[in-house]
This record gives sequence, C-alpha cells and structure tokens, in this order.
Amino acid sequence: MGPIDRDTLTLLDGSTFCVSDGSGDVLADRAHGLFVRDIRMVSRWAVLVDGHPGQPVHAATEEPFEATVLVHVPPTDHDPGASAVLLVRRRVVGEGMREELRLRNDTGRLRRCTVTLEVGVDFADVFAVKAGHDRGGGEAVTVPGDGVLVADGVRHGREHAVEVCGEGAPTARPGVLEWQVEVPARGEWSAGVTVRAVVDGRRLVPAHARGVGEEHSIPARALRARERGAPRVETADRDLAATLTRGVEDLGALRIFDPAHPERAVLAAGAPWYMALFGRDSLLTALMLLPLDPGLAVGTLRTLADHQGRRVDPVSEEQPGRIPHEIRFGPPSPLAPGGGGDYYGTADATALFVVVLGELARWTGITPDVEALLPHADRALAWIAGDGDPDGDGFVEYRRSSPEGLLHQGWKDSEDAVCFADGTPAKPPIALAEVQAYGYAANCARARLADALGDGATAREHRDRAYALRRAFRERFWLPERRCLALALDADERPVDGLASNMGHCLWAGIVESDHARAVADHLLSPAMFSGWGIRTLATTMGAYDPMSYHNGSVWPHDTALCVAGLARYGFVAEARRAAGALLEAAAVFGHRLPELFCGFGRDEFASPVPYPTSCSPQAWAAAAPLSLVRSLLRLDPDVPGGTVRCGPALPEAHLPFLARGLRIGGQVVEIAVDEAGWSISGLGDTGLVVAPRP
Repeated sequence: MGPIDRDTLTLLDGSTFCVSDGSGDVLADRAHGLFVRDIRMVSRWAVLVDGHPGQPVHAATEEPFEATVLVHVPPTDHDPGASAVLLVRRRVVGEGMREELRLRNDTGRLRRCTVTLEVGVDFADVFAVKAGHDRGGGEAVTVPGDGVLVADGVRHGREHAVEVCGEGAPTARPGVLEWQVEVPARGEWSAGVTVRAVVDGRRLVPAHARGVGEEHSIPARALRARERGAPRVETADRDLAATLTRGVEDLGALRIFDPAHPERAVLAAGAPWYMALFGRDSLLTALMLLPLDPGLAVGTLRTLADHQGRRVDPVSEEQPGRIPHEIRFGPPSPLAPGGGGDYYGTADATALFVVVLGELARWTGITPDVEALLPHADRALAWIAGDGDPDGDGFVEYRRSSPEGLLHQGWKDSEDAVCFADGTPAKPPIALAEVQAYGYAANCARARLADALGDGATAREHRDRAYALRRAFRERFWLPERRCLALALDADERPVDGLASNMGHCLWAGIVESDHARAVADHLLSPAMFSGWGIRTLATTMGAYDPMSYHNGSVWPHDTALCVAGLARYGFVAEARRAAGALLEAAAVFGHRLPELFCGFGRDEFASPVPYPTSCSPQAWAAAAPLSLVRSLLRLDPDVPGGTVRCGPALPEAHLPFLARGLRIGGQVVEIAVDEAGWSISGLGDTGLVVAPRP
C-alpha cells in the first residue's frame, strides 16, 4: 500500500485499530493507543535501545492491518565506538496485536545493547480519548510470570484485562519488558510480543498467532478471499486504477461484524475514531458499492432494521420507525451521544434506508432479503410522515431532544454548519434541503418496489406523496432571485439562503425540477463552489466560508461524488466529468487514498490540495467515492425488476480502453468494456435483461 505519514501510523482490522507515531511508539500524552472494540487496551507502547528511541527512517504498510517501521539506532554517548543498528518493527493488529522486534547489525563489529519495551494500560473508551480525556493515567501493569505483563480494571461497570507476552526470555518488571541483547557482526536478533485482550469479560482470540505465518492469519485469509471475489478494473489511467484498488483495500479493512450476527458484514464509518456503524455513512457507502458487493447493503440494512426505533426515548432520540445514527458493538460509553447505547439523532438515515433498499432491488431483483425488509421500510416511511414531521408541514425537520444530542442532524453536523448567506447561524428546528430530497427518493423507491410486487395501491400512494413533496419543495426551497436552492428552512420556516453543496444531493435524489437543474449545475461548477480539486461544501461568497473549516468551505470526496452523480442524472455530462476528474487528480496527490475531507483552497492558490489536519483516513464513503465516480461516468443504471440495464459511458479518453470485470447485476457476474469505438455489457446470461443506451 506504500509509504505512510511519518507523524502518524494507523493500522486497522475491523473493530481493532492502533494509532501511533511514525516510529511505532504509542505515546500516553497523545490520542494514541491500541483499541479493541472501542476500549483502549494499550495507552503506552515505546521501544528503546540503550534508553534511546532512535530515528525513524522509513515506514510502510503492506496491508491495512500491518506495517513495518525502520528505526536507525546510533551508538550511545558512553560507547561511541559501538556499531549502529537498524531496529525493524513489524506490527499486525486484529482482536489484539503482535509486534516483532528485530535488530540488524550490518557492520563488522558486535553490538551489545538493552532493548526495553514500556507498556501502559488505561482502558479508556474511544470517546474519552477522542475528547482528550483519560490521558496520562492508567491501571497497574503487574508481572504474573516470566516475560508476561498483565493489567485489569473496571470502566463504566465493565471488566477489561490485557496480557502482554514477550518471547526471547525478557526480564519483566511492572510496565516494562527488557532484553539484554548481543547482535553479532553482520547478524541480527529478534523477539516477538503478543497483546491479548479481555473486553467486557470476554477473552478475545488474537487474529495473528505466534508461529503462524502472516499469510495464514485471519485478516490475511479474509483479504485474499475478498480479493478473489472482488471486481477487477483495467484502464489506461494508472492513477485511476491505483485509486480504485486502494479504495477497495481500505473498504475491506473497515468491515466490522455485529457479534450477534457474525455472518453479516457492515462498514464502519472511518478510522480511527468512527469504527462503528453509522446509519447515514454506512448506507451511502453500501449504496456506492452495490455494483461490487450487494451483500454489504444487505448486511447494513438488516443490522439497521434490527436496531430500528421501537419506543420514544428523549435521551437517545429514539422514535418508532427511526433508523439509528450510530451503533457501536463495543461496551456502551456514557460519553457517547445518547448516553451509551444506540443513538438516533439523525434526520436523514431513515429515508436513506428506504432509498438503499430500493436500489438494492434495482441491482438484484426482488429477493427474499428485499421482501423481508419491506415492513421496516414502511415503518421508516411512517416515521417520515409522522414523528419526523412534528409540525405537519410535509417536511422532515430536526431539533435535538436532549442537551447531549447533536445540534445539527444532517451530514453536515458541526455546530456552525447551517448558516444564512451573511453567516448568521440558523436555529432549529431545521428542515434541510437534502433531507427532503432523500424523502422524495424514498417514496419513489417504495412506489417502484410496490410496482414490482403488483401492489398498485401502495405504488400510487407513495408516488402521490413523492409528487406532493416535489411541488412543496419547489415552492418553499427555490430562491428565484438567487437562482439556487435554499440550504434549509429555519425555526421560523424562513429559507436559509447559504449557497452550499447540499443542492447537489438534491440533483442526485431527483427532486429538482428540470427547469431549475441548469442553474444548480452552474452553481456547483462556479468559481465560488468548485475549488479545482472538488466541490466546496460552502461557496466562497458566503459569510461563514472558511476553507479550513470542517463543513463550511472544505471539500468532502463523498459529497463531490454525490454531486457528480446528480449532474450525470440530469444529463450534465461535461460538468460531471470535470468535477470527477478533479477529485481523481486529488486522489493521486494523496497517494491514491482520498481522505475524509481536505481544505477548500483553490487550485489557483496552491498547486496541490491542502490536507485537513484531523481528517479520518481511511474513511468509508471517501474510499467508495472513486467507485461512485466511475459508475456515474459509465452512466450505469440497472433496473432488474423492470427488465433493463441502461448504460451510456462518458469516460474521458485518458481512461480508455476501460474494462470492469466482476460487477454484479441480477445475480450475474458481468463485464463492461469501453473503448474509442463503443461499449458493451456481457455476462447477463439468461436473465432476460435488455441492455439499452442512455440518451
């Protein structure tokens, strides 16, 4: 996977991740640590040679769950004639951690030295660490036997423990393993250390066992299985190919599993702080991945359906039919939104649940999974028409019911994310433009599902709801003097006139009337909104604009990808290609891994996109964004229940010839080929699906 950031090293495998500095050290005064199921099992992990950390010279990740760091260790001041050595640290994570330490002496002189591993444990939960709490303290790390350190403790009423086992007969004392080493001339020394975890009283089995080659470890076997089944893309554009490959690798590492249903894979939102199922993030990511793996959409929908709201709880903001914002499979934390359990404070996940179910049916047909989820879709639509619209004006709006809840409950959920053009913050309850668009798309999806099942009455009901919402949206959200869509309606139902990327989501969902779509497209590609690397979240002409903010002028790859999908939907092919090309060029600059977001500075200001300092990487919908861009440029639109697959490739010449193998439509594995002479889809077999060009 290539070089990594010298300052931060993040490894992850499902719900296990480790954050350290570029040398591999976990430092107690930073937001570092080995986290297993949201609990920090190791808060300090530092390797010293003769009391010195050495100088890191190179670090690389072979896979998302493993890395190798090279550290140069010069002679000490008290023995300047000794030879320098190279410390090689190879780390792998998965339900625990294993690290192999190796000293290489490439000189002709013997090197005697002391290798020390300092270990700290505090059992802090991930929310405390992210917020800057619980740093520097910790549990007692004791010595129960030769070469073994242990610690145990209780946090929030849950019992946790960690065991650190060193190989090579180290001396153990509280918090320290120490080896007396002789590294022969032209020789080397090595020892391994394994971290085993007990979370909430349950002993976990490390995925990387001593004596088992890494190629046989659980994550490595899972990775090979995913690679065997993964679609393959061949393109003349090497940067595009590398970006797509990197995205698929990162998405594989972000897979997590509900312990109650280990057969269901879902995607965590992002590393390091969002290794949980987020309704909005996971649904949109699963949607983007439908051509590759419909099973992820099934797992995400089924898991969210299991946690769908059943009662009214102001603290967690649960309401009947509402889809959760956040589900964590680790021990509950009182610092989490909603007090530690599932948290429901989101305005958009409930509609997106129905949208994704509808799209799943378009890619796979009306399968037993789709039919089993229909009652949950109807409960979600009942929430949209009921508790989601407390004043009965036809628009879904939000206002938190607990001081611990999120102030803003759309995808832009920072506290300054919804402002008028002059920068004045809007006051809740707030009806966001894109949330209404998702509601429109949800009703359209349910109508199509009903059509496929021969239920004409239900189809008419939801089609009528969709059209009524579209008419009301046009009347209330279109600003004729600005020729743009309002960002939202505020507590007084005034249009919030901030010029923001949310309008691109409205194109994607299809709620924008055709006579307004051209103006929306022009805004998205205007100098105020298009940075040259992607579409800004907020226009430069707005009072709240700040290119280094989280949501008020930065560029989010998934946001741009949805805008591109919307542009392509309305036939603005040149604009879609321009925005998609810019984002893919940014990906190449970022080492083919798009971050969660980056700063909104213009390309005319800086020759490269400017990183956002605390961006998550990898992050699920950012990793999926390049796949979404390619689908948008292929203009690929299957409708298995309707018996058609429409396609109208608009790929740039630099991508041609282009070949995608292993895509999944209607239960078949298909291939799409595009070159200068035309395009073709093969592999549909006897499905009866008709391939038709898109106009």
